[in-house]
Amino acid sequence: MSPGYYKPAHWNMLFLCWLIACISTLGSLFFSEVMGRTPCVLCWYQRIFMYPLLFIFTVGLFPFDARSVRYALPIAITGWAFALYHCLLYLGVIPTQLQPCTQGVSCTDAKLELFGFVTIPLLSLLAFTLIIALLLAVRKGVKS
Repeated sequence: MSPGYYKPAHWNMLFLCWLIACISTLGSLFFSEVMGRTPCVLCWYQRIFMYPLLFIFTVGLFPFDARSVRYALPIAITGWAFALYHCLLYLGVIPTQLQPCTQGVSCTDAKLELFGFVTIPLLSLLAFTLIIALLLAVRKGVKS
């Protein structure tokens, strides 16, 4: 992955990753700081993996550097795994005995449901999924 050669589509996909990470970061801060919703332990872990992506994508865009994909992809995959675990825990697929949120805010509390089923963990899973898909597309496009 050379940092110099790229197609405009690669830059656009990396910019979409930046936009998703930016919206996710600002959204999580809005929920906690403006709406006063205290994040659970799993939400904190997802934040830990989302926030640096915003920085990595910013540095990777100006000038375009395809190597930023190799740094962002493992972080996004790890965040995705935490988001998936949180969704499965929220849906009751994983027993509550395996819940890491034993003190403070529960990981299974329904804090916000849009349209009756879209939860904060689901939004996080969707954001990480889109970022991973876009990063894989950039990686494949730059290699070919």
